[in-house]
Amino acid sequence: MSPSGLLAGSVREARGERVSHPSLSPAWGVHIFGVPLSYSVAWELQLRLHDERVRRTRPDSLLILEHQPVYTLGRGTLPSHWSGDGLTLRTNGAELQTVNRGGSVTYHGPGQVVAYPIVKLVRYAAGPRRFIHLLEEVVIHVLRTRGIDGYRVPKKPGVWVRAPDERKIASIGLRVDRGVTLHGLSLNVDLDLTSFSAIIPCGLSGCRMTSMAEVLDGPVPIEPVKEQMAHSFGEVFSVDGSRFTGTAGRS
Repeated sequence: MSPSGLLAGSVREARGERVSHPSLSPAWGVHIFGVPLSYSVAWELQLRLHDERVRRTRPDSLLILEHQPVYTLGRGTLPSHWSGDGLTLRTNGAELQTVNRGGSVTYHGPGQVVAYPIVKLVRYAAGPRRFIHLLEEVVIHVLRTRGIDGYRVPKKPGVWVRAPDERKIASIGLRVDRGVTLHGLSLNVDLDLTSFSAIIPCGLSGCRMTSMAEVLDGPVPIEPVKEQMAHSFGEVFSVDGSRFTGTAGRS
């Protein structure tokens, strides 16, 4: 499936919802997909949007989706963070991808919401660290709507919760190329957490992962979380706090 087909809405199983943001000029293009995408397809889509943003032929964009099972190895991944044996990680049907974001190894799969903002960095933050802070705030906003208290841990990018001990619920990895961002955040909504047991998530020894479903002790439908993610981006990134609004359509 080509990135062009995804954005054009020609793929039956993918829903791309375009939403305009009244406080950002030009409006963001927001694309929400209803079926998990392979990492390679989503990466090609990021690259296309990134190139068009660099050339100023497309406004800032936001992709919200789920991935098919995949382990991604960031630039900070050490051999001790995973087995070093790709066959071991692939035993559960997951792919293995080496990526150019910061951070270490993590897992993506169905039941986890991933958000990729492809934006001009200087419009929103003085640098990558401040931008990561904003991404964390987006997740904290989403969790708050479900009665979950998310918080930051110094020097450990992402969002954490008490469940009842300290556990990580969202991960963040970023790259800035020619002033435009790539990659983004992942929020565990309702997925099998055993996939994280094959790695040291984010390279953090002793890190335990959790999900919204585990914290709430019950199932959490993922599509409303995707919608809330878009709204929370609007709340955090808009200058006046207004939400993303507009007419839903296929893209």
